Amino acid sequence: MSNKMGLMGLTTIVTVNMMGSGIILLPSSLAQTGGIALLAWGITAVGALCIAYSFAKCGMYCQEDGGMSAYAQRAHAKSSFFIASYTYYVCLVISAVAIAVTSVGYLESFIPWLKQSSIHTFVGVVVVLVVTLLANMRGAKITGRISAITVWGVIIPVLGVSVIGWFWFDSKIFAEAWNPNNVSISTAMSSGIALTLWAFLGIESAGANSGAVENPKRNVPLACMLATVFSAVTYIASTTVIQGIVPNAELAKSDAPFGLVFAEMFDPTIGQIITAMAVIACIGSLLGWQFTNAQVSKAAADLKLFPKVFSDVNRFDAPVKGMLIMLALEIVLAVMTISPTLIKQFNVLVDLAVFINMVPYILSLTALGVILRQANVGESEYKVSIFVGSIAVLYSIYGAYATGQESIFYGTLITLVGYFFYGFIASRDAKPVSGPQG
Repeated sequence: MSNKMGLMGLTTIVTVNMMGSGIILLPSSLAQTGGIALLAWGITAVGALCIAYSFAKCGMYCQEDGGMSAYAQRAHAKSSFFIASYTYYVCLVISAVAIAVTSVGYLESFIPWLKQSSIHTFVGVVVVLVVTLLANMRGAKITGRISAITVWGVIIPVLGVSVIGWFWFDSKIFAEAWNPNNVSISTAMSSGIALTLWAFLGIESAGANSGAVENPKRNVPLACMLATVFSAVTYIASTTVIQGIVPNAELAKSDAPFGLVFAEMFDPTIGQIITAMAVIACIGSLLGWQFTNAQVSKAAADLKLFPKVFSDVNRFDAPVKGMLIMLALEIVLAVMTISPTLIKQFNVLVDLAVFINMVPYILSLTALGVILRQANVGESEYKVSIFVGSIAVLYSIYGAYATGQESIFYGTLITLVGYFFYGFIASRDAKPVSGPQG
């Protein structure tokens, strides 16, 4: 009897990886523009499907350690392995702070002290980051167990409001929230693209388990597509129905939109329960992302692309020193982005995270053609995959553009700093060239 995973099992895992906590604060962020920003979900859903399919193909035919970094190296040589690892690492540092900000937003309902000032909020963010880091020091087994339970804290509220929320939906409230700022469709779409794309981050892990799947050539791409469609439908339904239950002005300033909508639908007690579930989900998601980032830096250190300190592990096989460096970077970032409102801080972090994550996306997705040719796939499979992959790359470029000038400016600087670091790595590994020079 095969111990390999079937289509349904893989689809479930990809869905859980994707949903995480990305959706938890989005209704409030989208409400800054109004219901018209929901149009961005259409473009994002198509783009995410193309990205999922392309990464699934990369994962099927390139099973070397390193994920996106290994894909990128196939087409862009060794420097791209480093840049993909480096930018993904930075993206996950930013994402961790954004999730911690989300956690504090939901915790404010239980600990009012957190919203008394931006300094109090900052203290809350740091405490959340430290607590999850301490849990990760016990190794992968504990992290996996906790994450498997906590993810239901986001799935239940989001699925719940998507299904039953329509009984409370008021078309008049939705119409009033459609375009309160009278922005153009293109402006609304651009403002929503980065936010909606944030909800799909994690899609890059889709093809990572192909070796443990029955009939991977069929099931890996299919599971990626099914998981992305399910997540997209759930995201669109939940954010739309909330816009028709909670008045836009109230939603836009909420730090706990899912708790707010359940309080409107039922009563404040139910709202508090949902808020508590969201806190649990955010902490679990943060736990998972911090663990992932520690492993990303350890893998790069094992290949001598990151400093050796990142590969040092404790008796639980957890790279503790690398985790402490990561925590220091997260705290510095939390200080740099501190804002009077959590929504503003969240949006700044999301835009920057999405832009930087598009760097490894584009590097790895543009290697799809090389990977397929080296795998000697049939011409029909090659043409379909390249067509879908081209849409994925163009969408990723548009996603980077949609994050705005400030994110592009700082994200580009961060990426260029990576090339500065790589110069030292390349010179360390350089060999003397024999024969006369010049």
